[in-house]
Amino acid sequence: MDFLTSKRFITAILAILVVLNMTLLGILWWQNIHKPERKPVRITRQYSRHVYFKEPLSLSEEQSLRFREIRKEHFRKVMPDIQARSRLKKELIAESVKEKPDTARIAALAASIGSRQAVIEKELALHFHELAMVCTPAQRDSLRNILERISSRKVRFRTEKASPSPDEIREVNIIREER
Repeated sequence: MDFLTSKRFITAILAILVVLNMTLLGILWWQNIHKPERKPVRITRQYSRHVYFKEPLSLSEEQSLRFREIRKEHFRKVMPDIQARSRLKKELIAESVKEKPDTARIAALAASIGSRQAVIEKELALHFHELAMVCTPAQRDSLRNILERISSRKVRFRTEKASPSPDEIREVNIIREER
């Protein structure tokens, strides 16, 4: 008698398969019934409670609290200008996609956006000055280095994004040759 064709072997294999199927179905059922509770997430984009400069500048607790206060005040002060600039950009986009855009309106919107941006940049410089006044002279040098690094990183990222890829340059040259 062959071992693989014996009734006991086949019965044992079937019993094992039934137990495995029941176990897997039980696990799937349990996962669907017992879903983990979702905790609410609070997203704050304006400022966080954590002071980014605390570790790099070795700020004391008092300095960290002052940095946080200065930061809150800065965001409170520039938020209307940021919102106005955003609204003006939406108007500029709406005007620019029209079939016949009003170039005078586009120029006025662009000038208004520029003046809002100038106000934001001025407030940012004053904000950096206030932060520097909280720091010791050694911390000011570190703060200057950090701010320069952040500023150059943003500029570098923008220029990298703005530069066309070799494929895009090739496509433009092909289009020019066809004309």
